[in-house]
Amino acid sequence: MKLFKIEENDANQRLDKFLKKLFPSATRSLIYKFNRKDKIKIKFEWSEWKYRKRDNEYKIQEGDEIKIFLSDDDFDELTSPQASSVGEEVKGEKFHKENIAYEDEDLFIVNKNSGINVHPWDFKTKEISLIAQVQDYLWDTLNSLTFKPSLIHRIDRDTSGILMIAKKKDILVKLVNDFKSHTKVKKTYYAIVLGKLSRTSWSITKKLLRIENARNEAKVQVSEKGQTAITHYKLLAEHTLQTKEWIVILSEVEVKIETWRMHQIRVHMASIGNPIIWDKSYWDKKMNSFMMRQYGLSRQALHAWKIEFFHYAKNKNMEITASLKKDLAQFITNIQK
Repeated sequence: MKLFKIEENDANQRLDKFLKKLFPSATRSLIYKFNRKDKIKIKFEWSEWKYRKRDNEYKIQEGDEIKIFLSDDDFDELTSPQASSVGEEVKGEKFHKENIAYEDEDLFIVNKNSGINVHPWDFKTKEISLIAQVQDYLWDTLNSLTFKPSLIHRIDRDTSGILMIAKKKDILVKLVNDFKSHTKVKKTYYAIVLGKLSRTSWSITKKLLRIENARNEAKVQVSEKGQTAITHYKLLAEHTLQTKEWIVILSEVEVKIETWRMHQIRVHMASIGNPIIWDKSYWDKKMNSFMMRQYGLSRQALHAWKIEFFHYAKNKNMEITASLKKDLAQFITNIQK
């Protein structure tokens, strides 16, 4: 027999859904059978502190106590994760503490490295994802039977910078809604683009169309058939590179987006003739090897720099900044020599 006390992160969900998360290897019919056979009993205050059978639809509450009458062997078997060929991850690099941009009891905000998937199903790869790294890193501090730290939003694999992860379910729900509605959240990016900007600041308002089943990474294009997209940029600095073959101008820019379309910054900047350098999809690939050979940059120069949001647990607006990654900072140093 196992006894569990329900904490905040496991509360306010149906009993059958809680049991399915607790027993990932069990079928739903097996879970229903457990309940029919009186193997699941719950105690809560207004039931005079007696353990009783509850319907599968019963919504468990914080403070409830659940007794599960299974053998240790059965329990261990049912709580082991199901094997899956899709999204199955292999062991990889562990999460490093220096990549924490901010942490409290509700939120874990990461300064993500470029070249790592944020979610195990991204790109159908078996390499370990960032969320898996974070869950492993926080394992000893988790206070939940079924809830794991969860992504509030995503950024591209080759983009570095801020990524927000919720430690608590109620915070997750509230901030996901804010991201979906674009309320109370503002995102600022840092980018290095090719060429001289025609204006030191401007708003790009070209509609973007996502191409379904695209055969390459260029999944988005400017099109009047697309959705409204608004990008604001401001020039931060300009650099002129003199080589034996040509003169190259690079511009550092701050970018803010009103709409959050897929690849929005990358496609919008490319559409005005200033693509993000080392973007594998939306700029001249011949320049990639030059930038890597001459200046040591081998990834997309786009960084999720700042985020403003409303912190519900603290009841206040917050702004978090993620410093530039070493490779981008070193690249700027190299081109200034």
